[in-house]
Amino acid sequence: MSTTIHQHTGTLRPLLRLVWPVLIEQLLVMLVGFADTLLAGHYLTPPDLAAMTVIAYAMWGLTNLFSFVSIGALAMTARFVGAGDSEAANRVANQSFLLGAILALTFSIVGWLGVEQFAALLQLEGEPAALATRYLRILLPVLPLMMLEQVGIGCLRGAGDMVTGLVSMIVVNVVNVGVSWTLISGAGPFPALGWDALAIGTTCGHAVGGLIPFALLLAGRAGLRVHWRYFWPADGALMTRILRIGVPGGVDVLSLIGLQLAYLSIVNRLSTDEIAAHGVAIRIESIAYLPGYAFEVAAATLVGQYLGARDYRRASRSVLVACAVSMTLLTGSGLLMYFGAGPLVGLFLGPGQSGVEQIAPVLLRIVAFGMPFLALMQVLTGALRGAGDTAWPLVFTFFGFVAVRLPLAWLLVIAWHWGINGAWYAMIVDLLLRTALVTGRFLTGGWKRVQV
Repeated sequence: MSTTIHQHTGTLRPLLRLVWPVLIEQLLVMLVGFADTLLAGHYLTPPDLAAMTVIAYAMWGLTNLFSFVSIGALAMTARFVGAGDSEAANRVANQSFLLGAILALTFSIVGWLGVEQFAALLQLEGEPAALATRYLRILLPVLPLMMLEQVGIGCLRGAGDMVTGLVSMIVVNVVNVGVSWTLISGAGPFPALGWDALAIGTTCGHAVGGLIPFALLLAGRAGLRVHWRYFWPADGALMTRILRIGVPGGVDVLSLIGLQLAYLSIVNRLSTDEIAAHGVAIRIESIAYLPGYAFEVAAATLVGQYLGARDYRRASRSVLVACAVSMTLLTGSGLLMYFGAGPLVGLFLGPGQSGVEQIAPVLLRIVAFGMPFLALMQVLTGALRGAGDTAWPLVFTFFGFVAVRLPLAWLLVIAWHWGINGAWYAMIVDLLLRTALVTGRFLTGGWKRVQV
């Protein structure tokens, strides 16, 4: 199923048609990590749960590793689909896979050589550090298939097809949960593998899920098709255009993750219970993140297609409608986190986790106040990326983290000894600042004049 601007006359209806598959898809993305956290919390020990906090950030990075390509592919595919140029849209899709293959090879080599240093950089020591390293060693060989997943879904989203990503994530979750639970519990004839079961389950899930969008594009989907004649010779000019948009957006996404890891290195100086509570609270907070992300992707697609059709009024209107609906939903999520913090945390914990159970609800109540601002920042960032205006979000990310979150977290956690609560207060201040900056950029209207 694909959705283009020519199929609808309003703004809300095409927006919602794009949103619901992405919302369910991203819920399933989060469930991959949730399954690991739930199984670690119920079957394993506090060191395993502390290691899972680091893995949560690492998986965030790995599932966005190829955004250098996918962001540019989405923006350019949407622009060409909006303009009715299917030939150019297909060339973008094929050259994006070629770029992704080059990056997959590079990242696989670098990741394998550098995985031992990963936990040390994050100030993680002892058993949690060894567990995190072991998990990543098992996962790294499937990076090429994760590339097929990310780039393929990005191209299809630009063409308005949000359903393929949903189908892929259903498969990823079914395989992940089935394999992880079977191997961690030792069900039937299978051995109980403990921590390794979680890594094996995630690896199997992404290995299978990555093949789905690529297979559909081989057969033809949403007006796009993988065809070898578009691969050779490589179209250097088109690849440069994809990277001109994708690199700032990809650097933005990955620098955000890298800066989050620097932030985590401050958190990892605290007790094991505080580290584990941070991980559990982040998992729960990520549920509230989902509606905002769904509207972010929908806004990116609609802005790209409307700009391709030179309909600037509806491009702006689609973003404003997305902001209004997303802020309403995330405000509701914030209220749920504030008043239901205790029961939500309890879902993730088994016996012997009383320290985590005391700390994590407080973190959820802190972040609940930032939910409306998170929604606004997500949608406006998506709109800028869909327009190809990817440089400014990168600037805002660096400024917010380097000038605000990291120094403030260090001050509150290390110098003033506020503990994990201080780290989350710093997160809220950074969120408010970056929301103000991206709102200002959107209101200037410069994104409407970006050439892709």
